Amino acid sequence: MKLPFTKMQGLGNDFVFLNGLKLRLPNPRKTARDLCDRRYGIGADQMLILTKSRKADFRMQIFNADGSESGMCGNGLRCLVRFVIDHKLSSKKELTIETGVGLQKAKVVGKNRILVDMGEPILKGKLIPVNLSGRVINRPIKIDSKEFRMTCVSMGNPHAVIFIDELASFPVEKYGPLLERHSLFPQRANIEFVKVLNHNAIELRVWERGAGETLACGSGACASAVASVLNGFTERKVDVHLKGGTLEIEWDRTTNHVKMIGPAESVFDGEVEI
Repeated sequence: MKLPFTKMQGLGNDFVFLNGLKLRLPNPRKTARDLCDRRYGIGADQMLILTKSRKADFRMQIFNADGSESGMCGNGLRCLVRFVIDHKLSSKKELTIETGVGLQKAKVVGKNRILVDMGEPILKGKLIPVNLSGRVINRPIKIDSKEFRMTCVSMGNPHAVIFIDELASFPVEKYGPLLERHSLFPQRANIEFVKVLNHNAIELRVWERGAGETLACGSGACASAVASVLNGFTERKVDVHLKGGTLEIEWDRTTNHVKMIGPAESVFDGEVEI
């Protein structure tokens, strides 16, 4: 079977994008593992599939590089909007996208700048989910004889945000996978390591469950911005600096929604045999 695809990226968070309006995959989990492999496949953090929706303009399915399915991906959502616009699949100025965690709205706000309404952050431990009661703000978590302080947020997927003083040399590849699979996280978790720069900016490295360290994570940037506010470190509107670039994040006081602005690009089109 020859499979057409588009390689896309948002701040270096890269995707194999499939147009599910024209095809149907018999085994998307295996396909994701094969195509996302950086040595034997195309190479990507995740595989995205655009399909029809009865509730919204389109539906987005997300599969991590290890084949597991994810409910939400902020960078991926911006890429989906970019694909819809580039291929003239809709004439609407604002799109509603069905994801695994509900409906999300997105629109173009400038040259290669897409705004996504990520909805309200979930802060109750059991709903994130994390095996702790109430809000999980600056709570201890111990791994490999080292204790961290974490703030947990769900943006449709679980995040544990850890504030540290020195980010560049921090061994993300050591602690990321250990924390991802900690017993406190029944569905595993994305782990964000954050350095506060000032009241309006933070720097972030992220370990994504099922993908490893990535150059950027949209939902992780949103979760980190929320955690920064909850801990009193920043204002509600911040620039989040990631390895792949910068996202503008605002936790709106009136609506309680988190809004994200950032780029999305098509890299190349191709065809692969599966």
